[in-house]
Amino acid sequence: MRTLRIALAQINCCVGDLAGNRDRILDGIRAAKAAGAQIAVFPELAVTGYPPEDLLLKPQFIVDGMSTLQEIAAAVEGICAIVGFAQRTGDTYNAAAVIAEAKVAAVYHKRLLPNYGVFDEARYFERGDGNAIFTLGDAAFGVTICEDIWRPGGPAEEQVAAGAQLLINISASPYYMAKGEERERMLATRAADHVAYFAYCNMVGGQDELVFDGHSVIYGPEGHLVARGKQFGEDLVVADLDLTAVTRARLKNPRGREPEQDDDEGEVARIVLGGEVTSPVEHVAATVAPVLDEADEVWAALCTGLRDYVRKNGFARVVLGLSGGVDSAIVACIAADALGSESVTCVFMPSEFSSQASREDAGALAANLGVDYRAIPISGTFAAYKDMLAEPFAGRAEDITEENLQARIRGNILMALSNKFGWLVLTTGNKSEMACGYATLYGDMAGGFAVLKDVPKTLVYRLARRVDERVGRTVMPERIITRPPTAELKPDQTDQDTLPPYEILDPILDAYIDEDMAPKDIAALGYDPEMVLRVVRMVDRSEYKRRQAPPGVKITTRAFGRDRRLPITNRYKG
Repeated sequence: MRTLRIALAQINCCVGDLAGNRDRILDGIRAAKAAGAQIAVFPELAVTGYPPEDLLLKPQFIVDGMSTLQEIAAAVEGICAIVGFAQRTGDTYNAAAVIAEAKVAAVYHKRLLPNYGVFDEARYFERGDGNAIFTLGDAAFGVTICEDIWRPGGPAEEQVAAGAQLLINISASPYYMAKGEERERMLATRAADHVAYFAYCNMVGGQDELVFDGHSVIYGPEGHLVARGKQFGEDLVVADLDLTAVTRARLKNPRGREPEQDDDEGEVARIVLGGEVTSPVEHVAATVAPVLDEADEVWAALCTGLRDYVRKNGFARVVLGLSGGVDSAIVACIAADALGSESVTCVFMPSEFSSQASREDAGALAANLGVDYRAIPISGTFAAYKDMLAEPFAGRAEDITEENLQARIRGNILMALSNKFGWLVLTTGNKSEMACGYATLYGDMAGGFAVLKDVPKTLVYRLARRVDERVGRTVMPERIITRPPTAELKPDQTDQDTLPPYEILDPILDAYIDEDMAPKDIAALGYDPEMVLRVVRMVDRSEYKRRQAPPGVKITTRAFGRDRRLPITNRYKG
């Protein structure tokens, strides 16, 4: 048996932190060597962090990143390392360095550049046009980068035809719900189609709106799962790969021996990597980490996104308005889980319209979480505002203007605490509200990070139902979940005064926002046509608000912000 031991180091990189990312990579190399691995694999653009966006337009950033790669290479001995970085050789490339014996032996340039959804790689990178396989002792392997393997064929197929037994893909694949399951189906198919081992190393951690879930995997030549890394946590995935299994499988299944050659691509180079390579003496059992269910996966994504946004931007504490409603309750729970209760301040800001139930439930939740809790009434300030505006508003009845004044007073209070103490303000609005504009600009939208920005209201309730189960004790007062949702900005107000019931609203929003369905096609699914048109109009006329909202964690396939980009000035009504 010819055995190759590989280690996939899914690490949490920070964009622009070249020295910190270098140290994380070197720590991973040391851990891989200690585990007896012959190859250590790191994520896409691990040196720079992903996505570096317009930092890539700064020439010195590329130069510094390449210098950092050389520092890494100088420390690599007794193991082969594959490290993602940005390279400039005439143009800029998304690149993977294959490092052996203290030098960069070769560089692979990403061939397929995604330019959809949250990706803008064609803005920054030139498309690669070369290919190679690498031999390390008896092992022959190819290297690709992320999008290169999302389409059938391509560089991986060429590498297999040239003799590769192992296909290594380095990736920075952002999370959305069920993305991991989608990836695994694709990777299992690629491994079976190419009759090769497939090792996929993904980044982990939060970067602005994006979260990378890790979930690195290795699949065998018959499409079977060999190893799986943690979701939403750093991990070193170590596995022994039986290379004779590839030979046996290919004798039975000759697919891929003669792929069609792309005329635009060159020949596949063969590069021999130096250094002594010995097979492991004792077999190591690969770990297959369990996969979280959907609700726990979303919770972990939100915690990861919030934690990294707070810590990577240098904040020590967050503050939020705790209203007694389910949205702010969930944000408080996520913040306490992600950062620790000692790093969270919750502020209850009652007005004359705040109910006794809200007071009791906000206080009970804060006590159960063990967070810092403060009450700052706004009734006097609200009265002063109305008195100040009495003359210009003379002759006009109170309306939504006065309702929004209360939200803006609360926003001012939270921002004052932020300014005074350096705390990050968390907003508490959900995707359903953001979609319909059911939020106050410069009021409840004021803040630094919107935890639930991409979480529909029906999913908020699902998360709320899991809070107590997750921690194994009573945290969430039942009344927070069962009370009709209300902004409490006027007497007897509920969300359904303005919005359709959320169990009807959310599917309509999903069809219009995520699926780009026309109103008539949404109505054909069984929804009232007038209601559909009303919802669509609310979504369309609220684009200007969403442009001014803080960033928030992407967890659906079509998040506001980087993902969905519509003009504010827009007269199309179809």
